[in-house]
Amino acid sequence: MSKLVIVGTVAFDAIETPFGKTDKILGGAATYIGLAASHFNIDAAAVSVVGGDFPQKYLDLLSNRNIDISGIEIVKDGKTFFWSGRYHNDMNSRDTLVTELNTLENFNPVVPENYRDAEIVMLGNLHPIVQSSVLDQMVTKPKLVILDTMNFWMDIALNDLHNVMKRVDVITINDEEARQLTGEYSLVVAARKIQTMGPKYVVIKKGEHGALLFHNDAMFYAPALPLEEVFDPTGAGDTFAGGFAGYIAKTGDTSFENMKKAVIYGSTLASFSVEKFGTERMESLKSEDVHNRLLQFKQLTQFDINLS
Repeated sequence: MSKLVIVGTVAFDAIETPFGKTDKILGGAATYIGLAASHFNIDAAAVSVVGGDFPQKYLDLLSNRNIDISGIEIVKDGKTFFWSGRYHNDMNSRDTLVTELNTLENFNPVVPENYRDAEIVMLGNLHPIVQSSVLDQMVTKPKLVILDTMNFWMDIALNDLHNVMKRVDVITINDEEARQLTGEYSLVVAARKIQTMGPKYVVIKKGEHGALLFHNDAMFYAPALPLEEVFDPTGAGDTFAGGFAGYIAKTGDTSFENMKKAVIYGSTLASFSVEKFGTERMESLKSEDVHNRLLQFKQLTQFDINLS
């Protein structure tokens, strides 16, 4: 088993979808990644920042899941990062209504001393310079560094993004972002191009259409499980990343074959997170639920065919 460091936002969200809306609720990349990774009973730490307005019960939620929260800075006189968005009817596109950086604006992550030798580092969606500063703090070279990013950083900090990409092993982005980053429409060509930028493995998330994993000329596709109801896709990508990173940390195996399984675990956990608003479904999720859904995934993709 490997130690896992999770870096990202711990935040407030306010969400509106065709199925309803919420007031301020728990959100943030590190929150979803941590809740997903906690299903693997690993030694993990979250590195983030919150304000004095952040409820203790949310911090307890993470620590009760065996997530070390000593790396979550609390700025007593500050306010927690807040994001508000409205999803369109297709649930794939959304409008950002409010973004308040608050304490995140001057965030300088500090990795706890006893996690600076972590084998797995999961860099959640943050400014690339902040992501790089985390890698600078590691006393030994991690076995695997996973990077999540988005088109916003491609728009305003592309050079910084390229610099941190040279230092990572896996990148997880969606199809739109892969095309923007490379200028290529074909995701196969885009993935090949991204591998020349640093990451040896490329995971391209396609929302309700699953995820693709690329390494050299090898490719793997995992479908998304067709669901009866999708209430809130906000944390799905981060939950996927948490499942992926958590499984790798649990097994300690960074081979392409094992990453295929990690993609399936990530997709499985993400399929739960969209079923209710915010983190609600992930908070109540049991290992038996995960096991049963993994069986559904297996049945969805398994078939026999005579090719003789």
